[in-house]
Amino acid sequence: MLARITLHLARSREFPNGSNRHGYEIIAPLDANGHLDANLWRQERAQCQVRRFWAGEPDKRGRLVHRAGGPRGSTWFLDYNLDTDADDEAGYRLGDHAFVEGEYVSIMDDDEVMHTFRIASVRPLGSSAVQAS
Repeated sequence: MLARITLHLARSREFPNGSNRHGYEIIAPLDANGHLDANLWRQERAQCQVRRFWAGEPDKRGRLVHRAGGPRGSTWFLDYNLDTDADDEAGYRLGDHAFVEGEYVSIMDDDEVMHTFRIASVRPLGSSAVQAS
């Protein structure tokens, strides 16, 4: 199933209570256990979009990308410009995590800073998807 996943910045030194003004909304293919599904991604990749929202900055829009290679044979990225790898944000072992509300995932931003996010919601994709620019 395609799901709309909302991530909010988890507690950190800079944000001791976390922040719902910093995060991501991702349309992602999930299997029955909530793991990213590479086979479904191949079929629905055009729908697998992302919106990064960060207080004080314009939203960034792009795509969820699956690539062969990496530590476990594949890697998931957030890509905002398909013409360059310079803006890619890599998820830390995103393929290993179950996307379940209340769990945590980590994403390294394009400045190579790792941030931890709490999974705020996971909902089956409805009729409106995130619009990539």
